[in-house]
Amino acid sequence: MRKLILHIPHSSITIPFFDGYVDDKQKITKEIEKLTDWYTDDLFGTETDDKVITPFSRIFCDVERFEDDSQEVMSKFGMGVLYEKFDDDKKLREITSELRKRILKDFYWKHHKKLLELVKMHLKGNNSCLIVDCHSFPEKALNRSLNKTTFRPDFNIGTDEFHTPKKLIELSKRYFEELGYSLGIDEPYSGTIVPMGYYKKDERVQSIMLEVNRKLYLSGTEKSDGYEKIKGVVQEYLKLLKKTKIRTDKGKRSKLLMLYIE
Repeated sequence: MRKLILHIPHSSITIPFFDGYVDDKQKITKEIEKLTDWYTDDLFGTETDDKVITPFSRIFCDVERFEDDSQEVMSKFGMGVLYEKFDDDKKLREITSELRKRILKDFYWKHHKKLLELVKMHLKGNNSCLIVDCHSFPEKALNRSLNKTTFRPDFNIGTDEFHTPKKLIELSKRYFEELGYSLGIDEPYSGTIVPMGYYKKDERVQSIMLEVNRKLYLSGTEKSDGYEKIKGVVQEYLKLLKKTKIRTDKGKRSKLLMLYIE
């Protein structure tokens, strides 16, 4: 059974420092509660797979945004790689050029370097790798969500036409539907993280995103009575992915960025 690379970017509630923030910490705490993918480090975490867990909150630095705001669709809402606005469009913080450089250098790129090194290691050892992008989502769409559809399935997989084999999509659909859960495919969230240097170049780098509807395992920000059941569902899904072998061709290697929009 192969190892997975579990990318868990939004489970932390930590703000390393408050430089630039203009609102009070109480409101910031409420925003963290709203935007955090609560307990995904535990829901998805295994003893045997490699993990890249972001140790800081997404409202400090969102590692799943493009570094360049001109390439990042969410930046027009003030929620690019460094959030400047709350979900309600009010001012969150002022980002100076120096603050931006500091956070990207000390936090963003360190995170992505770790992911890149794991991808390289898996390719060297196994000639393939599978990244699982691990998320949860609220039952009601955020104000800033690009997709405000009322369709909020129990689970959602995000795919990439080059890096997500059809076999993985098919087994995901079969797995969740046989358990009686609804599954969105790139709905309401789409895409999955891929190192940019490999993007559309190396089929050995496979990736799929799994999003869990928070209504299934949360009560507010606490674990609900259904938590252990949903954790079991997620863990069995990961085992299924590990057992599934997909033949790929050799590709090229390079450096990193990512593709994922929420």
